[in-house]
Amino acid sequence: MDSRADYFLGFDFSTQQLKVIAVDGNLEVIHQNAVHFDSELQEFRTRGGVHIHDDRLTVTSPVLMWVKALDVLLKKMSDSGFDFSRVRAISGSGQQHGSVYWRTGAKQTLNHLDPKEPLNIVLQECFSVRDSPVWMDSSTSEQCQCLEAAVGGAQNLADITGSRAYERFTGNQISKMSRLKPSEYSETERISLVSSFAASVFLGDYAPIDYSDGSGMNLMDIFSKRWSQTCLNATAPQLTRRLCDPVPSTSALGGISPYFVDRYGFSKNCEVVAFTGDNPGSLAGMKLCEGDVTVSLGTSDTVFLWIKEPKPALEGHIFCNPVDSDAYMALICFKNGSFTRERIRDEFAEGSWECFSSALKSTPMGNRGNIGMYFDVREITPPVSGVHRFDAEGQKVAVFDPEVEIRALVEGQFLAKRLHAERLGYKIIPGTRVLATGGASSNQEILQVLCDVFNAPVYTIDVMNSACLGCAYRALHGVVAEQSVSFSEVLRTAPDPQLAATPTPGAEEVYAPMLQRLAELEAEILENKPK
Repeated sequence: MDSRADYFLGFDFSTQQLKVIAVDGNLEVIHQNAVHFDSELQEFRTRGGVHIHDDRLTVTSPVLMWVKALDVLLKKMSDSGFDFSRVRAISGSGQQHGSVYWRTGAKQTLNHLDPKEPLNIVLQECFSVRDSPVWMDSSTSEQCQCLEAAVGGAQNLADITGSRAYERFTGNQISKMSRLKPSEYSETERISLVSSFAASVFLGDYAPIDYSDGSGMNLMDIFSKRWSQTCLNATAPQLTRRLCDPVPSTSALGGISPYFVDRYGFSKNCEVVAFTGDNPGSLAGMKLCEGDVTVSLGTSDTVFLWIKEPKPALEGHIFCNPVDSDAYMALICFKNGSFTRERIRDEFAEGSWECFSSALKSTPMGNRGNIGMYFDVREITPPVSGVHRFDAEGQKVAVFDPEVEIRALVEGQFLAKRLHAERLGYKIIPGTRVLATGGASSNQEILQVLCDVFNAPVYTIDVMNSACLGCAYRALHGVVAEQSVSFSEVLRTAPDPQLAATPTPGAEEVYAPMLQRLAELEAEILENKPK
């Protein structure tokens, strides 16, 4: 492969916009572009890329908006002089859990797209359901209960699919669709995820769902990497033929549709590599390796893990790994992130990050036994709210001194992340790195606490549009994956994260017992919370 000649495209069909990044064979970003749904496709009348229905639970996006966005994006790229003929492969990601319903006969249309017409015209009659359920939807509680009951409970479902039943997960959305819109369901010949829908458009044929994004449906056995017949039977009739078999996330699916060759000048040799979910795409973009953990410190805090021996639980999610079919990734989301840190800063550090940092520097590891859990809004893991402070004797206290309060918040947040990561199978192994990203990753004292709690070096990684970038990397990898070339080999020239902190000697001796204390205190709070 002549790295100087080839380009690789990564697309991301996210909630609010469609983005693309192009890299060359040296992994240098050479082009970026985007279409913002609300402002550039106003005829669809979305807010934040979605329609929130009157019940405030049902949330959908118009599938033709995504189609038209691709028309607009490719024209923008063409108008800027982008040379599509140099694109060797494409891949992409989509917002996880969303579903697209292809009408009977749509495959024939995909196979014979007219390059003289824009996509939104040639595909306008291809969808039996024009408004696709998306990840923000929470209208399927009844379907979740039925699915868990059918497999013998929530833990059994997690043991099979990697997650207990979640309202946004695709299987439960399909179940609702088959019951409430039976005629539309009967007209459907293929159900895609947002990711495999996008791949299908580029392929000019139905693209299979990949293992990694398929893990977010409550339908796939993540260990056999096949659909669970028990889950399919409990979800909807004749679902197997509407999904077809999932494939490895590294799969090259075939050549790009002649439509894109004729209309935009893509090479007929351009390959389409399986598209995946946005969270798996981000794992690829952040260059995680075995044993690594990424901690994204934003409005909500998210933990990504690369693991070999997953332990599905009633909290968090286990997905198949998007770049290594023998590995897994775990994802845990914490609602109480930057807003909670900012509140404590305002109340106990005079609104100053400098004072906040000074408090962390002036207090010892372990906070002299004081420990706190701060849930300004109801947390996901654990599902509780309120502020809970305990002194060294385990007694509840109303408030700490300002410096103690600040360290209690930061230590408590990071102890919870390590505790719940370990419950899903995370292990600190030689070479383990913590990759920190998001707004708070610029605060050195916060990073030092993160480093000490995890007893592993912390690196900072500044990756905008990580899902998009990860899928450009995956496009390159997909071309050589069948030759047993690993993802890490492909990325050896990509920019490396920067070392930001190393563990303080004695950190593990301090935090290992605190981790056990936090687990016990969490259990106590859960036991005593109002029913």
